[in-house]
Amino acid sequence: MASINPYIHFNGNAEEAFTFYKSAFGGEFASVVRFKDMKFEGAPNFDKEAEKIMHISLPIGKHSVLMGSDTPEQMGKHNEMETRSKISINTESKEEADKLFNGLSNGGEIEMPMADSPWGSYFGMFRDKFGIEWMISFDLNFK
Repeated sequence: MASINPYIHFNGNAEEAFTFYKSAFGGEFASVVRFKDMKFEGAPNFDKEAEKIMHISLPIGKHSVLMGSDTPEQMGKHNEMETRSKISINTESKEEADKLFNGLSNGGEIEMPMADSPWGSYFGMFRDKFGIEWMISFDLNFK
């Protein structure tokens, strides 16, 4: 079966963001590659951004990986408050939903606090302090 793993781009603060995500999800980074590690003939010159993140991955749960990178300045900036797709997380308990919601929304903007929803989920939605949008859900029908 296929799996979907979000890949998020940042304007130079991917390491800070992923350290924050690691504090909420736990675990260890599976990969951290910096632009200075891009050593091959014809590679773009990233000397100014050598310490920035070219690729980082954080396993989450049993089958998911959250991945990301910094976008090199030569490729432009992302509008951090634009409407993006949301990352949706399904948890195994209300307690896990609350823990992730409280951890990831810390310093961000809550759009919908965690509460029982009309569609049968314990659900909340927010934009984190890095501008990434999240939905946290525990399906009450499968407790």
